Amino acid sequence: MINFLLPALAAAAASPSVWTLVSTSKPANMAVHILLIAASCFSWGIIFTKWSRLRKARAENGKFLRAFRKASGFDGITAACEQFPLASLVTVYDYGFAEVDRQVRSKQRLNNRTAVERSLQIGAGEEIARLEQNMNWLATTAAITPFVGLFGTVLGIIDSFQALTGAGAASLRAVGPGIAEALIATAMGLFAAIPAAIFYNYFGFLIREVSARMEDFGLEFMNLIERVYEA
Repeated sequence: MINFLLPALAAAAASPSVWTLVSTSKPANMAVHILLIAASCFSWGIIFTKWSRLRKARAENGKFLRAFRKASGFDGITAACEQFPLASLVTVYDYGFAEVDRQVRSKQRLNNRTAVERSLQIGAGEEIARLEQNMNWLATTAAITPFVGLFGTVLGIIDSFQALTGAGAASLRAVGPGIAEALIATAMGLFAAIPAAIFYNYFGFLIREVSARMEDFGLEFMNLIERVYEA
């Protein structure tokens, strides 16, 4: 058994590593590899940042909503806003309360409910735009990097055929490095694209969930001003 494995182990040890294939690539192939690595690293940075941001926003939304429902007036809610700065609902509340406060200060009463509703919608839109920041990069990475990897694959295959032509005879030793390099480019393209596509869809689901929560909160805000100013 050992005698059977020794030739295979020796061949594996003698074969070039992935790093060797990448580091010895031609300039065009190296540019493809660098581009894919940079796209992957930047995408993972966005993924970790946005995952942390959305996780905290969802947690603080729940806490702020409980405080909002327990409060009997705007004073207690405004104090609670300072405790949950990352809550998306706080942004919506700030826009709505600013309009309510402006009307009450100028007319001593709430005389335009439609303006309050528009302010709540503007606040929700601003928050959605902030949550969707850099989502386009994930979508672009998921769509483009497979083709960049395919381009690297084509370059590797071209090099393989050129090596085969120079060798004068069909030989795996001649075409092997180029084919391996081509497969590395394909793998790197998929490594960049697959996580970007998965998390783009996942974050999109979370943002839609937060958007629905903000719409419901707008209705609760309007109910509150009816209790406070129209009771």
